[in-house]
Amino acid sequence: MKIVDIDKVTYRKRSNLVIISFVACLAILALVFGAILIQLFGTEPVSSSESTGNFHLNLMGVILSAVVSASIMNHFKTHSFLTEIFYVWQLKQIHNKIYRKVRKIKPASEEQNVTALIILNFYYTTQKQVFWLDNNTLTMTTVQKQLDEIQDKIKMWNLDISLEDFDLKLLEQF
Repeated sequence: MKIVDIDKVTYRKRSNLVIISFVACLAILALVFGAILIQLFGTEPVSSSESTGNFHLNLMGVILSAVVSASIMNHFKTHSFLTEIFYVWQLKQIHNKIYRKVRKIKPASEEQNVTALIILNFYYTTQKQVFWLDNNTLTMTTVQKQLDEIQDKIKMWNLDISLEDFDLKLLEQF
């Protein structure tokens, strides 16, 4: 995967706008679908102090709105406005896949396993990028320390490793 340089201000503005839009869309559609379902299938009106018995219809409205909102996001994920957001989302998915195998990868990196070093170099470098974009400063020093350790090993063992060497298929070895 190619590492992309992202403008933090643009990313933050766009991700905040997408989050707010998604939540607003979800809320509005839940109300609309809930009202339509209650109008079509709802029970007879009851006194204001009792339950209406339409909880299941409101829940269906929320589920329908989640499906429609997710479909809209899926449709527009390749739009140029969402390029940075989709890139970071893909990185986070890759981080999750690597994290699940990191207990096996770290010991292999101690034994000069080039594949493990490629994976960890990519993992910590891109984690640093994502944490910087998301303003996650609490764990930045830890990630930087781990990245420095991996890069020191690469230099110490005179290995030629770059970020472009990473491929998801490398994870299959662990």
